[in-house]
Amino acid sequence: MATLAQLVRGAEATLATAGVASPRSDAQVLAEHCCGVPALQTGFSDLVPSESQQQCFDAALRRRAAREPLQHIVGSAPFGPLDLAVGPGVFVPRPETEVLADWAVRHLASNPSPRPVVVDLCSGSGALAAYIATQSDLQPTVYAVELSRDALEYTRRNTCDYGVEVVQSDVCAPIQQLEHLAGRVDLIVANPPYVPVGSEVDVETGWDPASAVFSGEDGMTVIRGMLPQVVRLLKPGGWVGIEHDDTTSELVCQACADAGLVDIAALEDFTGRRRFVVAQKVA
Repeated sequence: MATLAQLVRGAEATLATAGVASPRSDAQVLAEHCCGVPALQTGFSDLVPSESQQQCFDAALRRRAAREPLQHIVGSAPFGPLDLAVGPGVFVPRPETEVLADWAVRHLASNPSPRPVVVDLCSGSGALAAYIATQSDLQPTVYAVELSRDALEYTRRNTCDYGVEVVQSDVCAPIQQLEHLAGRVDLIVANPPYVPVGSEVDVETGWDPASAVFSGEDGMTVIRGMLPQVVRLLKPGGWVGIEHDDTTSELVCQACADAGLVDIAALEDFTGRRRFVVAQKVA
């Protein structure tokens, strides 16, 4: 019987052949998932997996080699210090969105107000809402807005321990459940669908719900549609941060200006691409 280290080496070769971008780390994560050995130790472990562990690993490897997202296979995705439940029906959070999450927490800290109100639009897995609720020292009141019933299961699961109020609504129409917050929200964050229809995406993104990825011919349909709600909800001087496609920074800035927002600025992701726009409602 092969040791865990030998299995990981073989899995790495299989995943590399399948075109997986990070074959070694993925093989290690699959081994940890099936055998319970910490991922960083799997490549050195002389453990001989049990028959059931071997079967689990073989099945997981076949799925990943078919380019099913690693997060679907293990059932979770890391997001900063959080481990979020994910699966079919919800967009898998990406590391770059942590830039927006970190900006939001730092913004709250530098503009402190008692129990600030935060709204996460197009919440999906609840990543931004959960991050802000747990990482801000100001104990914000956080609302997560999501339309998809499938995604809402994950929104609720990932935020239920943090006091986040989950709302089902289309963000491109007045959000009746948040009408009491009109003109009172300190901060809005949004990671909406933003990829232009017809754009080529990687194989793993093809497993995400299309409604959470694509947004009209220029990728701007949802962003433009939600801005009236953003302006209505924000208090004077309140801020919004929006994630967008790497080709649409100027369009998002212009849409924010057209909506009457000011102090508009672009933020970059880890690779230096403009991927976020932040803006303020006139004080």
